[in-house]
Amino acid sequence: FQLGAALAGTALVVSPWRSALAAVFDGPGPFGPLLSPDENGIQLPEGFRSRVIAKAFEVVPGTRDHLWHIFPDGGATFPMPDQGWVYVSNSEFTVVGGGVGAIRFDRHGEVVDAYAIVDSQDSSLNCAGGATPWGTWLTCEELSNGRVLECDPSGRLESQVRLALGVFKHEAAAVDPRTGIVYLTEDEPNGRLYRFVPNAWANLSSGRLDVAEVSALGDVRWHPVPEPNPPRGNPTRLQVPESTRFNGGEGIVYSQRHVYFTTKGDNRVWDYFPSRETLRILYDDDAAPGLALRGVDNITASHTGELVVAEDGDDMELVMLTRDLEVAPILRVLGQDGSELTGPAFDPKQRRLYVSSQRGGPRGLGITYEIEGPFHWSRRRSSSAGL
Repeated sequence: FQLGAALAGTALVVSPWRSALAAVFDGPGPFGPLLSPDENGIQLPEGFRSRVIAKAFEVVPGTRDHLWHIFPDGGATFPMPDQGWVYVSNSEFTVVGGGVGAIRFDRHGEVVDAYAIVDSQDSSLNCAGGATPWGTWLTCEELSNGRVLECDPSGRLESQVRLALGVFKHEAAAVDPRTGIVYLTEDEPNGRLYRFVPNAWANLSSGRLDVAEVSALGDVRWHPVPEPNPPRGNPTRLQVPESTRFNGGEGIVYSQRHVYFTTKGDNRVWDYFPSRETLRILYDDDAAPGLALRGVDNITASHTGELVVAEDGDDMELVMLTRDLEVAPILRVLGQDGSELTGPAFDPKQRRLYVSSQRGGPRGLGITYEIEGPFHWSRRRSSSAGL
């Protein structure tokens, strides 16, 4: 089995990880099979329900006058001091109505406010991003000269451009809470995997941007990027010839001391283990044809390590990849062909799940849902083939 011709150099053989790929299987998951669609056109397991919390260019219910943004994309939740929380959501749009929005919930889960934390005039084509362990949101611009902005979910502080994290077609970011290192994906057919090593904890204004080289056995070596903010014609992904190509970097998340990310060009989920500096393929649609997960995109994780992957197109599912490598849809959105699911995020107590249909809703401009139900997570130890 080959790790992939998309990687730099010769094709990479990774026989040590055949067992992980062979162990992937379809199943109902911990919540059971999907039932008939509800009033919102969403199929859910028994005991779950959905509600619409926002529609693009409409006032968010429960607020006075905040219009929800167009084409919602990456998102995350943040706990607030009063036991409520904030759900932040990017807008993958380039003109008025874009930027980053936020919805504030009280401790009972009721919407009490909504506001912008990044104005569309200050940033555009905000795709995915990532939450930091110090409570900020990193929003990523999916442009060839795209930047990362660090934002305050409460909306009290102005966002800050973090040029030290490089200028390229950013997709998403994930932070290792033990080290403060930021891992970054790049949405290009020959994109790279990056990490940013800050000079100080929780300070992203200065540090070193590295790019990954992966050996034939999955060992990862990091090389400094000579020019993180290069002039045109010298993109970061081409500055280090030894660096490894990834076919369309998408979502990325830190969980249980691992960094998981997806690549859409080859429909894979990858598993990077920082303490050992090794990389393996956790899921590959070609190696496991016919399984439920296709069109991989945004990704999040439960507090016990189950992964939840949003599909871009296909049959519009959120699909769980459990610790035992069971592939199980946890919801399916019907009647919204041409859209994609984005921004999956659990509330801080993991009782609710937020997700958007980027081009769903009455005018095809985006709609955001909350899913509530008997979420319960396995605490069993994973097998050697698991996560």
